[in-house]
Amino acid sequence: MDAEAGAAVAGAVERLVRLRTEGRTGEAHVLLVEIAQWPAARFPLLADRLQRAGLGADWATLLWEAASLPAERLVAAADALEAAGRVADGQQMLRQGVARPAEEIGAAVLGLDGEGRGREVRALLDAYVRVRTPEEAARSVAADPRRLVPLLLEAAQGVSQERHWDLVHALRVAGFTA
Repeated sequence: MDAEAGAAVAGAVERLVRLRTEGRTGEAHVLLVEIAQWPAARFPLLADRLQRAGLGADWATLLWEAASLPAERLVAAADALEAAGRVADGQQMLRQGVARPAEEIGAAVLGLDGEGRGREVRALLDAYVRVRTPEEAARSVAADPRRLVPLLLEAAQGVSQERHWDLVHALRVAGFTA
């Protein structure tokens, strides 16, 4: 991490501590929403600095806010956390991020797949099939069943044989060939 990024993180955490100390919770939340838009590489340092400053609740809020990032940025932030040893935080961010509507997940996967970003597709779909019901997951393929059904089934197979068969059934009930 470069010095500029480190200084930005330190400054943001100091400002957050000051806002919390002064009871300015609304402004603190606005700052967290802004920070959630920062580059993925800053998230591990943010996690460490917020924890050290006693702002664990703000870290949880930041994870929640970051979960609404576009899919490619969401996966990048989760990857950065996992690479820094914060696997649980990265997985939590992905789980929260796949709470978006099924159609949005399908569109995001199509976009990532179209760019040849298979690793990101797998990370997003792994979290998706773990968190969402098979029926919800089946709805995500509507935009392009030919491309999305195999990707979704592969992700479900990676979770468990039971999840795979549940998804096959849900896809069939929804009218998609599995």
